[in-house]
Amino acid sequence: MPAQVPNDASPDRSAETRARILDAALHEFSANGLAGARTEQIASAAGVNKALLYYHFESKEKLYLAALEMAAGRVRDRSMAVLLRDASPGERLLRAALEHFDRILTQREFQSLMQQEMMRLHQGQEGALPVLVKRVFAPLHEMFRSIVREGIASGELIDVDWMQFPLAALGANVFYFLSAPVWRLVIPFEPFEQKELLKRRIALVEFLGQAIFIDRRRGAELAARVLADSPMPRSEAIKPAELNGIEVKQK
Repeated sequence: MPAQVPNDASPDRSAETRARILDAALHEFSANGLAGARTEQIASAAGVNKALLYYHFESKEKLYLAALEMAAGRVRDRSMAVLLRDASPGERLLRAALEHFDRILTQREFQSLMQQEMMRLHQGQEGALPVLVKRVFAPLHEMFRSIVREGIASGELIDVDWMQFPLAALGANVFYFLSAPVWRLVIPFEPFEQKELLKRRIALVEFLGQAIFIDRRRGAELAARVLADSPMPRSEAIKPAELNGIEVKQK
């Protein structure tokens, strides 16, 4: 049975408490998964008693789903802001690829949860992924397709299968981060060292500026503009002082 709501709980305080619980839950679930996460740890990190978790979310499973939906909603809103930007289709695709790189780099808790959900689906468990696809990824997918087709129709982008654009832009990001252990052995170098991450981020946008635009000069100019006004975000693995020495090449 759900715990009784505290007598002094105002709507504002209740919303603040719920937000603290969700943030703590996101961290705990991303680190330990649904099965391994401890509600006691979540309550402690949120600064509440365990009963309050069940008052707000009823069960551990519902808390997990709420935390995952919160993180996915942030991704959706951030991505939509880029895709709806007042810019040409080609520029929006460049910015979307860069935003995706930065998301993998900085939103590690969401990336961890998504990997866990894909594993659950692979094992025959439905999990939360179908819900997330419907609410978050399907709308983003449709927006991406619309932008690519608009760019092809306007003569800005090369006329190829539209799916190759997200595969080339977003797939390259995923492959780089997931294959880091192999990169260390093949080259060898440290793919997560700050300067290497910045170099890869720059190379991503410069490559797309040359690869997807009919007018390569214009594509290069747009790539330089996007990189110039989109500084690399800070994250736990990045120290600003270590980013010196690499500059965006001006075309």
